[in-house]
Amino acid sequence: MVWKIVLFVLMTFVIISGISFPIVPHPTVWYEFPNIPGLEEKAKIIFFHVPTAWLSVIAFLTSMIYGIKYLRKKDLDDDSKSNAALQLGMMFCILATITGSIWAKFNWGTFWNWDPRETSIFILLLIYGSLFALRSAIDNEDKRARLSAVYSIIAFLTVPFFIFIMPRIMVGLHPGSANDTTSGPVVNFKMNSNMQLVFYISLTAFTILYWWMWKLRYRSIIIKENLLKK
Repeated sequence: MVWKIVLFVLMTFVIISGISFPIVPHPTVWYEFPNIPGLEEKAKIIFFHVPTAWLSVIAFLTSMIYGIKYLRKKDLDDDSKSNAALQLGMMFCILATITGSIWAKFNWGTFWNWDPRETSIFILLLIYGSLFALRSAIDNEDKRARLSAVYSIIAFLTVPFFIFIMPRIMVGLHPGSANDTTSGPVVNFKMNSNMQLVFYISLTAFTILYWWMWKLRYRSIIIKENLLKK
């Protein structure tokens, strides 16, 4: 119960500070954030966009880990945990795409530009979306779990490339691209200590939120499966 209170406090602080704290050229008080060239007021999206992208990686990693555990022990409980993480991974990946598109509209003029980072996350959505299609097409539990586990392992091998490598080695509009001369906050953290504090608190709060949602989703899957077997 205590951790839920902590989560509520952290998320409340992130939402309030991430929206209301002003961005000024030269911060003089603790609640002011520095102006980042090329991003300005739109830099606040980092408190929400980056954590959702981070959680998609964590969720896909969790899905792979429990996929490996299933292949080792053949325990369908591990498949349920992998499936719960997969579903949350897709949700957070979609949220990262949506928040990124909103930022792109205000910064680049359109919601979608086929920037390398936009393209890479779109490919990830296709890769993991196919896994949902695979699971829904197989009725046998063991066969579905086995194929899903193998697929989740192969799919996650592409995540580091599409999330961390490809957008940084290709020319693009997103901060941190190969041709970026200003290097946005994602690359070298051109933020003061207050802004970094809010950013790291946001990552922590979202990570706790993911863990809570994963446990709840796993339990709901178990309950649904038990009901279907009766």
